Amino acid sequence: MRYGSLTEFLLGGPAALAKGPVAVVMAEDPVEVDSTLRHALKAGFRPVLLLAPEAIRLDPATEALVHRVSFDVHAENAMMIAVNRLAAAAPGIWFHYCYNAEYLFHPFCETRNIRELIAFHTEERRDAVLSYVIDLYAVDLDLHPNAVSLEQAMLDRSGYYALGRDDPVNPGRQKERQLDFFGGLRWRFEEHVPPLRRKIDRIALFRAKEGLQLRPDFTFTDEEYNTYACPWHHNITTAICSFRTAKALKSNPGSTFDIRSFRWRNSVAFRWSSQQLMDLGLMEPGQWF
Repeated sequence: MRYGSLTEFLLGGPAALAKGPVAVVMAEDPVEVDSTLRHALKAGFRPVLLLAPEAIRLDPATEALVHRVSFDVHAENAMMIAVNRLAAAAPGIWFHYCYNAEYLFHPFCETRNIRELIAFHTEERRDAVLSYVIDLYAVDLDLHPNAVSLEQAMLDRSGYYALGRDDPVNPGRQKERQLDFFGGLRWRFEEHVPPLRRKIDRIALFRAKEGLQLRPDFTFTDEEYNTYACPWHHNITTAICSFRTAKALKSNPGSTFDIRSFRWRNSVAFRWSSQQLMDLGLMEPGQWF
């Protein structure tokens, strides 16, 4: 189905949001839009929404499986605006949001779908899942000048760290069970990344409820949604394997000529495997064995 605007979708397609889990994919450019949508469908999301300019072209077979909504993806805080409007229209429904050339992985995703993960997480009385955005990049930037290659993708096996998250309401104190996570390309090339965009944590899977708002830093107005675990034990975390930062660094005139390669001594080939991500400590199964 095609919709001329998000308003038109919300007026004409409420049945699409009746169950979920819903995946919202925002296409900022034409790169790997189809593969991102297919990945979300394979994970078990129903429905899948594509927010994209009219100029973006899709494989007809893929387009037939998604709801396509015309949207100004380059407006300030475009993702937050879209997610907040969609979540407000479907309280109680689980949502995942990402950009094109981003791929959500969860523990054991090869044999367990996203609905099974949500069912388990809900039993643990949790309404949000912490995700780490793990940067992917092409091996050869001469061959792949936009830094995107599904077949020859690499990631950093180390260089990740976390800092306590300051509590602006209580100066000198840090928020309980919340951390700011860093690493990947935004850490290695931080001189080209504004400080407010250097974090790699994102609450990218959550259950909508009345009054909940996604903020520009990818956290929510309900602070419990922003925690990495409940008070009594560790919870599941997920990973968003993303070419978005690599694309930005190679398309930005201020950084593209300074970067001849993203490879370094801690680069490893990405195997598109949840086990590899767990082995590297980039996501956790929590109590889900």
